[in-house]
Amino acid sequence: MDNQKKKETFKSGFVSIIGRPNVGKSTLLNQVVGQKVAIMSNKPQTTRNQIRAVYTSDKGQLIFIDTPGIHKAKSKLGDYMVAAAENTLNEVDLVLFVIDATEKRGAGEDYILERLKKVNTPVFLVINKIDQIHPEELLPLIDEYRKHHDFKQIVPISALQGNNTDALLQSILLEMPEGPMYYPADQVTDHPERFIVAELIREKVLHLTREEIPHSIAVTVEEMKRGENGKTLYIYAAIYVERDSQKGILIGKRGDMLKEISKRARMDMERLLGEKIFLEVWVKVKKDWRNQERMLRNFGFYEEK
Repeated sequence: MDNQKKKETFKSGFVSIIGRPNVGKSTLLNQVVGQKVAIMSNKPQTTRNQIRAVYTSDKGQLIFIDTPGIHKAKSKLGDYMVAAAENTLNEVDLVLFVIDATEKRGAGEDYILERLKKVNTPVFLVINKIDQIHPEELLPLIDEYRKHHDFKQIVPISALQGNNTDALLQSILLEMPEGPMYYPADQVTDHPERFIVAELIREKVLHLTREEIPHSIAVTVEEMKRGENGKTLYIYAAIYVERDSQKGILIGKRGDMLKEISKRARMDMERLLGEKIFLEVWVKVKKDWRNQERMLRNFGFYEEK
C-alpha cells in the first residue's frame, strides 16, 4: 500500500481564467500563488497581457492564464485584449468562468456564455465575492447560471479572503491529466522580472490617479542593471501617456505624484524581488498610442496571439 501511495500520479495542466472586467480574476490568481503576480485595481480592464501563474503541490502543478476581461472593444488595444482572452479557451485543460456574486447577470456574462457554447474544454463556474452577499442569495444565482451552460462544477469563493480557494484548487487538480512538472516547484510565474516591474508601476498609477488616466498608460522598463557593489538593482522606467495634460497629472505639483508612484512601486519590488532597488521613473507622451499598431507592438501587446 505504501508503495502504491508513493507512485501516485502527478497531474499538471493549463487553466484559463475568464470573466467580465473587475470580477476578481487577478485577486484569485494572486491568492492561489500566495504573492502578487497580477496587478489589482478597482478600475476595470486592469490586466492587459495573459499572465501565467504557477501553483505547485506534491500532487500536481497548475499553470493559470489570467486573461484581459472580455468586453466590447473600443480601440485596437481593446481588440487585442478581447482576442487574447478568447484565444485561450480551446488551448487549455480547463476554463474558470469567474462572476461577481454581487452583480446581476448582464450582457457581458451573456456574451461569454455564448462564447462558451463553442468551447469543448470543461468549464467551472466560479462565483466570487460570496462574502458580500447573504447565503440565501447563492442558490438562485447557481440555478440561474445552470440554465445557460452545463458547467463541470460550480464553486462559490471569496478570492480576497481566501474562502474556499483551497477546495477550488483541489477540484481543478482532479480534472487535470497526468503530466510533467513544467516549472520548478518554487517558481510562481513565467514572466521575466522586467514585466513584473512594469506591471507594479502601472498598478500604482491606477491606484493613485483618477478616471482620465488609467487606460491611457503603458509602462516600459528601459534598463535594469546591478550596481558595482552587487547589492542594488537599478531600474529605469518610462510611463507613456496620450496627452500632455495626462503627463501633468502624473507628475503632479512639484513632482509629488510621480514621487509617490515611484516610492510605492519600489517598496513592492523590494518585497517581491528580495533586494534593494533604486528606481527612476519618468513620463513621456505618445499621442493616441492605443490605436497605433506599431506602438502596441513596441509595448509588447502583440507578442502572444
